Amino acid sequence: MLVIVAPGQGAQTPGFLAPWLELPGVTERLSAWSEIVELDLVHFGTVADADEIRDTAVAQPLLVAASLAAAQALGATPDVLAGHSVGEFAAAALAGVLTPEQALALVRERGRAMAEAASVTQTGMTAVLGGTDVLETLDKHGLTPANNNGAGQIVAGGTLDQLAALKEEPPTRARLIPLSVAGAFHTVHMAPAVERLRAAAAETQPGDPAVTLLSNSDGQAVASGAEFVERMINQVSNPVRWDLCMETMASLGVDRMIELLPGGTLTGLAKRGLRGVQTVALKTPDDLDAAKELVK
Repeated sequence: MLVIVAPGQGAQTPGFLAPWLELPGVTERLSAWSEIVELDLVHFGTVADADEIRDTAVAQPLLVAASLAAAQALGATPDVLAGHSVGEFAAAALAGVLTPEQALALVRERGRAMAEAASVTQTGMTAVLGGTDVLETLDKHGLTPANNNGAGQIVAGGTLDQLAALKEEPPTRARLIPLSVAGAFHTVHMAPAVERLRAAAAETQPGDPAVTLLSNSDGQAVASGAEFVERMINQVSNPVRWDLCMETMASLGVDRMIELLPGGTLTGLAKRGLRGVQTVALKTPDDLDAAKELVK
């Protein structure tokens, strides 16, 4: 059973789109999508520096466009689809819940709204690797387990003061890695962005998913397109449960995973949390042949 997954914010690196422009039609497709998101996706994916593509309002449309472009180049129909955080919008488009154009229009508003929400209070995120009392320690410091990624990785979100307290008093035997993000995503600090995204989605008429589509909310498959969109909206200020998504993949019998561009993060988690599953991460077009072999 094949699952295709789409990565979330933080997976982008400078120039990661450059080799993909050599494929037929990719530049034209990205140029058309640039009109929708009101950003030059080719520029940001090829020559922009790390600071430019760290901007939430840029990173989110860029990542979804990249995943969709890579999926079209791959041309595979999976048994299961899932996306991590903003990657859910790419997964929704590939499942037929949204058109690519609808997904990108909503992601444009999501990125802008989350960037504005992040500017209200100085917040951030820290990855917590390992540890024996992680959730208790986060609660003690008033932090939210914003991403429970499984395989011993939880990402904490909160104010910079709360994160500083976590650094001074971390969970037992845990390693902390501050993340280069603009705010505490998937926490209460993102609440102002929820209603803006809901308003942007009000006129959208979602279709029901054509394949099994997993939700970050609880890892379960969602059969209604309208419900999936509502879950994506609420997910902006609620934790991502990728651990539960991987549990569902295991229960469904997933044995192959392809991670869309820019791949690496989710296949890395799968190697620890879904042992025995064959994985391919799409980083350059050279990875397409290996991915197509998994599809067979």
